Amino acid sequence: MDTQNPSVRPHAQPGLVGNKHPDRRPAHSGGLTHDNTRHTTRFTVIGNHLAQHSELSLLAIGLAVHLQSLPKGARVDIKTLTARFPEGATRIAAALRELEAHRYLRRVRERVPGGRIVTRTVSCNQPGRGREEEPARSAPARPAAARKREERAPRRPLPAVPRPVCPAPALLRTATDLLGDLRRHDPRLLLSACDTAHLAPGVAAWLERDVSPGAVRHAMTSDLPPEGLRRPAALLAHRLAAQLPPPPPFRAPARPPGVRHPLQTCDGCERAFRAPEPGRCRDCRSGLRAAV
Repeated sequence: MDTQNPSVRPHAQPGLVGNKHPDRRPAHSGGLTHDNTRHTTRFTVIGNHLAQHSELSLLAIGLAVHLQSLPKGARVDIKTLTARFPEGATRIAAALRELEAHRYLRRVRERVPGGRIVTRTVSCNQPGRGREEEPARSAPARPAAARKREERAPRRPLPAVPRPVCPAPALLRTATDLLGDLRRHDPRLLLSACDTAHLAPGVAAWLERDVSPGAVRHAMTSDLPPEGLRRPAALLAHRLAAQLPPPPPFRAPARPPGVRHPLQTCDGCERAFRAPEPGRCRDCRSGLRAAV
């Protein structure tokens, strides 16, 4: 009974429609293929949420991958990254801001022993899943005497600026308004009243040399460092002094009109003539010289 009957026809297999066989994939003429080898050393795990991010630029994605691959303590400031890659400082700074906006990067300022403040960069491989914003580490409490000395330490003076030849009030007022308007072009150029008063004569010196307000503004706001400005007023003072344009070519002043002297009565002939003081007219003076 357990002998299989060779004459029995096998059951028919269900028909397959088209290319819907589970092991059959449609053939393509192109597209991406992978030739992968498993890494065992010197590799970095990157999530597709970063590698295929829909809002980050390609430069930002590549920079994030580079940061993830670096060891702890590596320098990742803009100057170091610019020396490492062909992209300029402006593009690298913009990519870092992208990563900060999407929380792949955090920059934390902290005080180290000795009172110096440094910036610590934190690269996040999965934003929102790791640790939240880390509080800045506080330095050990300093003695009260040291704090008092620091509080009483005078502020470093700003670099000297040029002075206008004729500091007219209207010229200084225009310079002050121009300095107050710089923050609209770069929020980092928000100046205090004291800094503005120091810089205004330097701007007035530029305006006095026939430089338009727009040209002065461009000289102050162009090519600023991409990183934070610690003392924007010091930077502006340096530019005002170092980039001061030469004075305009000398132009001879127009000849003033002739002075009209009052009428005088000649002491010799009693004719009227114009002179600054009473005396003799030109004819009488000539006659006296001829008689002598």
